[in-house]
Amino acid sequence: MIDFKSNREKESGYLALPKGRRGPGVIVVQEWWGLDSGIKEMADRLAVAGFVALAPDLYHGELAEHTEMDKAVELMTALPADRAARDMSAAVDYLADHDATTNDGIGVMGFCMGGLLTFVLAALRPDRIVAAVPFYGFPTGDDRPNYRDIEAAIQGHMAEIDDHFPPQAAKALEAELLALGKDVTITVHEGAGHAFMAPHNAFGTHNQELYDKIWPQATAFLHEHLT
Repeated sequence: MIDFKSNREKESGYLALPKGRRGPGVIVVQEWWGLDSGIKEMADRLAVAGFVALAPDLYHGELAEHTEMDKAVELMTALPADRAARDMSAAVDYLADHDATTNDGIGVMGFCMGGLLTFVLAALRPDRIVAAVPFYGFPTGDDRPNYRDIEAAIQGHMAEIDDHFPPQAAKALEAELLALGKDVTITVHEGAGHAFMAPHNAFGTHNQELYDKIWPQATAFLHEHLT
């Protein structure tokens, strides 16, 4: 765990370094549970793949257990959008300036709520975010950022069986972004349920075969755009 400044306040996050201690930087954005073991594991796996991964703690120490879905909803609903934006932006600056980070351009990977926030961060920081990999989450309704501001290449992975983020809406978003001239591919994975990548398997939808297929694609995409 490390500390960094966000709007003059001290915030925290989980930093994972690759074996060589240096590499391209990737922000990892949490699910609605908080900065839990699953998100830390994803950061560790990015480090194994050669990245410097930072997962900011957007809930400021609050955490829901994987059996506490009501609490997770409460934490997500109570998260101030402006504070989350400031914290993610500050994490980008911290990572970009870190001695271990080898690139000016930064990647972002997010899951569920973090998938939604991946699009938000890409629109908020087009000066730094050059590659984005959102999983089973994207903006809907009033959560939509100004997509015209996005400069990052996007590789999205969504679930076919997902009441939270419907597949039809995912493909409509892809079409909208393509019409804006963005470099984007959003894949809806047939038969997959929400949170199919999550190691904690809170929804009983973890799909190891699909994970093994997608993870090399996602890391190769990040390496392509960050190195």
